Amino acid sequence: MASSGGIQIPSRLPLLLTHEGVLLPGSTVRFSVDSPRNMQLVGQRLLKGTSLKSTIIGVIPNSRDPEQDTDDLPALHNIGTAGIAVQVVGSNWPKPHYTLLITGLCRFRVCSLLKERPFVLAEVEQLDKLEQYTTSAAEGDAAEHGELKELSQKFYQAAVQVLDAISLEERFQKALPMLTRQIEGLKLLQRSRKMSPDKEKRVTPSGFNLDGEDEDEDGDDMAALERKIHGASMPEAALRVCLKELKRLKKMPQSMPEFALTRNYLDLMVELPWNRNTKDCLDIRSARTLLDNDHYAMDKLKRRVLEYLAVRQLKTTLKGPILCFVGPPGVGKTSVGRSIARMLGREFHRIALGGVCDQSDIRGHRRTYVGSMPGRIINGLKMVGVNNPVFLLDEVDKLGKSLQGDPAAALLEVLDPEQNHSFTDHYLNVAFDLSQVLFIATANTTATIPPALLDRMEVLQVPGYTQEEKVEIAHRHLIPNQLEQHGLTPQQLHIPQDSSRDIICRYTREAGVRSLERKIGAICRAVAVKVAEGRRLPEAVTAPPEMPIVIDHVALKDILGPPPFETEVSPTPGWWSLPNIRFMQVFVCTCRCRSASPSPVWPWVWPGHRSVGRSCSWRPVGWREKVS
Repeated sequence: MASSGGIQIPSRLPLLLTHEGVLLPGSTVRFSVDSPRNMQLVGQRLLKGTSLKSTIIGVIPNSRDPEQDTDDLPALHNIGTAGIAVQVVGSNWPKPHYTLLITGLCRFRVCSLLKERPFVLAEVEQLDKLEQYTTSAAEGDAAEHGELKELSQKFYQAAVQVLDAISLEERFQKALPMLTRQIEGLKLLQRSRKMSPDKEKRVTPSGFNLDGEDEDEDGDDMAALERKIHGASMPEAALRVCLKELKRLKKMPQSMPEFALTRNYLDLMVELPWNRNTKDCLDIRSARTLLDNDHYAMDKLKRRVLEYLAVRQLKTTLKGPILCFVGPPGVGKTSVGRSIARMLGREFHRIALGGVCDQSDIRGHRRTYVGSMPGRIINGLKMVGVNNPVFLLDEVDKLGKSLQGDPAAALLEVLDPEQNHSFTDHYLNVAFDLSQVLFIATANTTATIPPALLDRMEVLQVPGYTQEEKVEIAHRHLIPNQLEQHGLTPQQLHIPQDSSRDIICRYTREAGVRSLERKIGAICRAVAVKVAEGRRLPEAVTAPPEMPIVIDHVALKDILGPPPFETEVSPTPGWWSLPNIRFMQVFVCTCRCRSASPSPVWPWVWPGHRSVGRSCSWRPVGWREKVS
């Protein structure tokens, strides 16, 4: 409705009774509605109305709506604010209620009440011209976040006095003393902060500040973030992207969902190790000693690592090699990768790829998606904090493929020395240099690795261990480790080499040593029971066991049960069992076992041949007479 005096509000307005806040013309306030009359007002007027006029309601401050619909209304404040309902949100928890977002338009005076049920309807008189408060959206946001709104929330009665002031001069007289007191209080608070001594920052041994990394004295978080961006030593392209995102962030209100997404992106860009690295330890003699102490055999792997160290001494800008350890389970591929990182003095990070079927796990999600996050490569670099770690890509032969893409194809850029200097994650959308990262992949077979991915890696075969190697590994690493895990000492448990060889031949049949370690653990648990019983029972009841407890063949059968793999195998009768054959040729295996066999066609079942499952080279050594 328009007139010569300007835009007019309706002469009859439904009234929203509130006692929580004061709505001033030009401001925007949220009100929670849960009383009967106010709920009826929202349901019958705001939700069912179809015109702009139905969204205009009157807000009466300093008035509480009765809890029961049958109760009488209290005395209403005679001055209110006409507002337009911008948003209505309903909820049933913890009880049914509505949340209204109302923008104030102008003041009005209540002339008379027309009805009290189901909601209050009154005859009103407009007191202000509506053109005074038709500001732009930017001015409305400033009013919402301004000091006057904050004062109206803190000083409720003072805000009511400002509302009651009709003329502009009177409103200034009411508001200016409040603003003056607020400004003086802020100045006093600022002076007290400057006079207080600086608090000591708590710093962990690793260098992280527990009280906040960069505390800005004036509380300007954006300035602190900008200083971090300039101090991250990132490339020029990444710096331009960060500054552009920071400029957008400064213009965003914190209530926008995109504010948190942009802030998380900038925090990640700052935390990435663009120019932070560790210095390699290139002493070949100490590296050889460390590898020999950690691992027995594996001569080919050790020789390749020492070659890399030698080349790094001669050429400091060498790119990290892409190695792939292929071998059966339990031979120590993952532990070798960890030892290489310790030998070089680098950080180590393991990425399990078994069952991964989404290429976003490697390259990350685009930031347009909800819940987007970087890929495992970028996230691993953030965790280690340096740009030259050792990355172990475990079980690379067990990558899957689905509708979300092929992760093996996404690894092509990561594992290509000619491309990974500019690896682009979808979340970052800027290039990151991976050329200094030492990638080590592990696999059980090369049959399931795509040919294009296999072509980018240097394959090193890790064969299974022989019986003699397993015995050495057991007494160097497995038995001391199990004794420590079970709280035992060598003075309490002794496993001779004959018993270890018996466990390997008769109780395990594998290329690695995992089953062997489990069997040794079972022996340690059985001995731990004996030791614990001997300590708790007095000598008068039972004699404590003699120390150390020696594990022989009889003890093995008592602890581990009957051996599942008996080595005494009778070969199937063949040509050498014929009655008219008196002599047969003898063959000797040329591997370490040096076993003898009457025929090269029975290498797997002959009792003397101990390397079960390994192909041997048999050499004839002569003839001997057949024994019937």
